[in-house]
Amino acid sequence: MEPARSIPRTVLVATLTILVVVGVVALAWLLRGPLSWLAIAGFIAVAVSGPVSRMQRHMPRGVAVLLVYVGVLLVPAVVGLIVIPPLVRAASDLVDQAPGYADEVQRYVQGNETLRKLDDDFDLVVQLQRQADELPARVGDAASWLGDLGVGIVNSVFAAVTILILSVFLVGSGRRWIDGLLDVGTPRHAARVKGVLDQMAAAVGAYIAGAVLQAAIAGTLAFVVMTVLGVPFAAPLAVLVALFGLIPMVGATIAAVVVGIVTVFNDFPTATVVWTVWAVVYQQIENTVIQPRIQKRAVGVHPLGVMVAVLFGGSLLGVIGALLAVPVAASLQIGVQAWWAYRQEGVAAGHAVGTGEDGPAGGDGPPGGEGPAGDDGPGDGAHPAPAPA
Repeated sequence: MEPARSIPRTVLVATLTILVVVGVVALAWLLRGPLSWLAIAGFIAVAVSGPVSRMQRHMPRGVAVLLVYVGVLLVPAVVGLIVIPPLVRAASDLVDQAPGYADEVQRYVQGNETLRKLDDDFDLVVQLQRQADELPARVGDAASWLGDLGVGIVNSVFAAVTILILSVFLVGSGRRWIDGLLDVGTPRHAARVKGVLDQMAAAVGAYIAGAVLQAAIAGTLAFVVMTVLGVPFAAPLAVLVALFGLIPMVGATIAAVVVGIVTVFNDFPTATVVWTVWAVVYQQIENTVIQPRIQKRAVGVHPLGVMVAVLFGGSLLGVIGALLAVPVAASLQIGVQAWWAYRQEGVAAGHAVGTGEDGPAGGDGPPGGEGPAGDDGPGDGAHPAPAPA
């Protein structure tokens, strides 16, 4: 009767477990925004913890944290100063010169027989001229769109400030909050988990430092090539190349295509061909020389795993998810490897106990146990063997 009584209890436990899991998943989904902010803050904290620790040897930790975060804030400020003014000037020039561009297109069409026939059939130039004349007036109609854009920018700034503050608290407290959580468990497990977390932190920090260095190299060389080719907006495009270079596998290709489109309108085909050759050659050098030297010791994730991680991260969190995909995958790989090693140790220990392989430590067996006849053998030292006659 005892097994029959345990059936309702088993069903109840299983039902409660399912409800708890569903509740936790639903709560995580509702709090996905703050949780994603906390995860990003954690990665930022891990990334800056290395420089903070090195600077802490020569100054108080608070001063080191302040200096590092001032440097972190200077990066987007410098990027904005490089990118935004040229884009604003280009947009203003486009609005002012749109009618002139339309006239040039009209003259070009009239000089080409095929295009002139298409224009006679579809009035392409007339439509283009009308749209160009209306473009300055339509700038004022963009107020509602700019309002929505402003709201989005405010929300993004709020999220960025929140993430920054969270990361400051995480870095400022050091490992105290992690050690406090781990001290709840047994010392043996706490030491193992601390070791795994240290490996994850080292991998994430090394990857981020390597990715930033790799992106800086790509952006600098791209700026030099575009300057030689006379490509307009070389500095903003170089920043774009560097930022896209942070996205594994696909970022460099996307940036190269964007710059290639710009060269088409600047000096086709010379600049386009030269840039295409440069982009292909540099990506091969980056994949075979630069990236292995920088990232080989940071993470050991298979290229297929990197691609899957980038796809999943990009689908979940957009560009931020794609940027964090590889360090997250590396951390998961380290965690799974540590869990598997722990499990194998448990299996080996259980096998040793089951087969009695403890030998002298357990006191079993002929060396220190009973002899073949069941009496104490010579291994116990109580009854020495008789001397030969």
